[in-house]
Amino acid sequence: MMRRLLTAALLTLACAAQHAAGQECALTFTSLDFGTYSGTQLNGTAAGTLTCSGAWDIPLNAGTGAGATETVRKLTGPGGALLNYSLYTDAARTINWGNTTGNELTGTGNASINVYGRIVAGQSVAPGTYIDTVSSATTSFSVIVVIQATRTIAANPLSFGNYAGALISSSTTISVTCTKSANYNLGLSAGLSTGATVTTRKMTGPSSSLLSYKLFSNSGYTTNWGNTVGTDTVAGTGSGVSQTLTVYGQIPAQQFVRPGSYTDTVVATLTY
Repeated sequence: MMRRLLTAALLTLACAAQHAAGQECALTFTSLDFGTYSGTQLNGTAAGTLTCSGAWDIPLNAGTGAGATETVRKLTGPGGALLNYSLYTDAARTINWGNTTGNELTGTGNASINVYGRIVAGQSVAPGTYIDTVSSATTSFSVIVVIQATRTIAANPLSFGNYAGALISSSTTISVTCTKSANYNLGLSAGLSTGATVTTRKMTGPSSSLLSYKLFSNSGYTTNWGNTVGTDTVAGTGSGVSQTLTVYGQIPAQQFVRPGSYTDTVVATLTY
């Protein structure tokens, strides 16, 4: 079970063009909405209207993010975390919009102008609000995006093999992938068998026979793994890549049950 928190973000642009002395020019833009970023490529466009009687050029600087350049700008988020993005003059997003000769947007007279933004895929940063300020010749605009925290889990089967009355141990893994710095707790249910608890789980076999087993979060088989947050779940912090958690299982000795196959289903739940 996983819960997702969805947020939205707006990028507001307000820019003025450079113009010749005595020439009156005015430039306005609509908001550029990047939406939410969760690691996949994200594009956005702002529509602008320029009123000008002659030639003009519009430069955009690198912004205020640490280490930013006019080709790789930086949005700054929680704890100084940085998220790369770029601004372009063309819809294909191949021509960078900068403030050096050849990278400025130029033209003559009235015009409809778009600013094309892109946040590239594969960036793993902490969730939260990321902000930058980009300046033109006479004004500046804010760039804002919100990182959406994501969390996923994938579990592998736990096989004990053959049980003949002696204590038997085994293990399996659960993979947890969470946005960088996103906290989580992983719990394991009691299973489906009648009378099972998180401390004494039960597999069901032939004629509803029950075989008790236990699940632990440590290799010493001493820390029970249950589903009460703050008591017996496993806490962690996302790194942006898959994290492997080991589940240690054990069937106590001296259980005399009907021969056959015994199974149970345990639900792994992420809470945050």
